[in-house]
Amino acid sequence: MLKGNFFRGLGYLGEGFRLIRQPGLRLFVIIPLIINILLFGLLFYFLAELFAAMIAAAMGWLPDWAWLQSLDWLFWILYGVVILLMLAYGFVILANLIGSPFYGYLAELTEKHLTGQEVSTDDGWGQIIRDIPRALWREVQKILYYLPRAIGLLILGLIPVVNLVAAVLWFLFNSWMMALQYVDYPADNHKVSFPALRKLLGDTRLSAFGFGLPVALAAMVPVLNLVVVPAAVCGAAAYWVRESGADYKQLK
Repeated sequence: MLKGNFFRGLGYLGEGFRLIRQPGLRLFVIIPLIINILLFGLLFYFLAELFAAMIAAAMGWLPDWAWLQSLDWLFWILYGVVILLMLAYGFVILANLIGSPFYGYLAELTEKHLTGQEVSTDDGWGQIIRDIPRALWREVQKILYYLPRAIGLLILGLIPVVNLVAAVLWFLFNSWMMALQYVDYPADNHKVSFPALRKLLGDTRLSAFGFGLPVALAAMVPVLNLVVVPAAVCGAAAYWVRESGADYKQLK
């Protein structure tokens, strides 16, 4: 039986957007946001070209069946959704690789803010620099988890008729990955391993899908996907405090 609360999970991203306006958190939102804007500007043209090329290639692989050709508009939509989801999470991966040291510290500050502890950034920059290797390795673990599953779903998405189901699976998978991606920051701060985090989120899967769903949707919207990352980090810290914090010690 699925546990958690889907509708409670939906509220965490909105809370994250409120939290990023807090004075003690703004600096660690602005710096990675500038990095993301530069990254987005460099990649926007290339991603648009790749999107068009992949759509054209996928349509060229369809067999010449009359009934399939009459539904070409539907396959355009389905292939477009699959590719858009790939590109959305691909952008998030790159943004998180660059900003991961900042996001780990942002999650820590957010958790302290939510639990009523005093927020002090005196050792912020030193901690960020020391955490760079560990933060990057954590991102690599998430990429290694993502890639084989993404490839399998991509193959399913290229099979006519089966891609009707594949598009739904893609969306569910991206929602799950967004929750896993961002709740990992507060989990890592508490030294919870990545496999243990997957188990923990699996135990509250409905809440995880509720949190990941709006993040996945926002990640597909240009410009909005620039600001959703720090908001998702803050929302994930709120998720951790309310959904997972009481159980993390037994997972270490």
